Amino acid sequence: MNKLVIGVMAVVGFVGRLQAHDTWVQTNTNVIRSGDAVYVDLMLGNHGNEHRDFKLASKTTLDGVILKVNAPNGKSFDLKDRLSDVGYTPKEGFWSGRFAATDPGLYMVEHSRDSIVNHGSPARSIRSGKTFFVVSKSLDKVPDDNPGFDKALGHPLEIVPEASTVTPMGPDVPIRVKVLFRGEPLKDARVSFIPRGATLSEGLDANFERKTNENGRCFFIPKEGNYYLVVVHHKTDEKGTDYESTAYSATLTVFVPEVCPCCGE
Repeated sequence: MNKLVIGVMAVVGFVGRLQAHDTWVQTNTNVIRSGDAVYVDLMLGNHGNEHRDFKLASKTTLDGVILKVNAPNGKSFDLKDRLSDVGYTPKEGFWSGRFAATDPGLYMVEHSRDSIVNHGSPARSIRSGKTFFVVSKSLDKVPDDNPGFDKALGHPLEIVPEASTVTPMGPDVPIRVKVLFRGEPLKDARVSFIPRGATLSEGLDANFERKTNENGRCFFIPKEGNYYLVVVHHKTDEKGTDYESTAYSATLTVFVPEVCPCCGE
């Protein structure tokens, strides 16, 4: 094999590693009335602009996928068997499932997957994602206090909200998070708060990205209503019998309404 071929293979492998996809979950709304339903979507993408976009890229397989809804009463509901394929081809679209809820309170959608990928060299990819929605007895007056948003699930890399991402939520309401790696705060992690439709600038985007402090904390103040994809990555040289490195990613999807459902402002 000549040097040119080897060089091309190395570049392809390097680009492949840069383009590893992330997964996230989102709902069609963040507040529903008791007895109504939400649609939970499982997305795959966010590999452009150094993992800093809000675009779909292919569709994840369901092998090894965990997707469930954690209710305020402590019960968990598996959504994997409720998912339907909304794409025409195996690599198009995304997965979507319907979930009806009656008990008022905050619901957490949880997703995770641990797999081996190979884009030039085998690597272990450990992903997690979450989002939240609130069930209210009335949509005219949504309770402001809906606890449970700060519960850590124990994912290897995890984004934990330190303030509710649903109530209250609207423009100028801070999205406060803590990043945990193996249960401990992760310092100097780059956290991207990506509005759907926005393109982040090269390097650290001062408008949409923050670095965590020594306690793993950072915050972002959205200025307009939109979906926001919160993303953090962490790479290590951890090796196993069938992989040469390990890449962790965690996502949190936040729906910011133009008008806060609690106070109407």
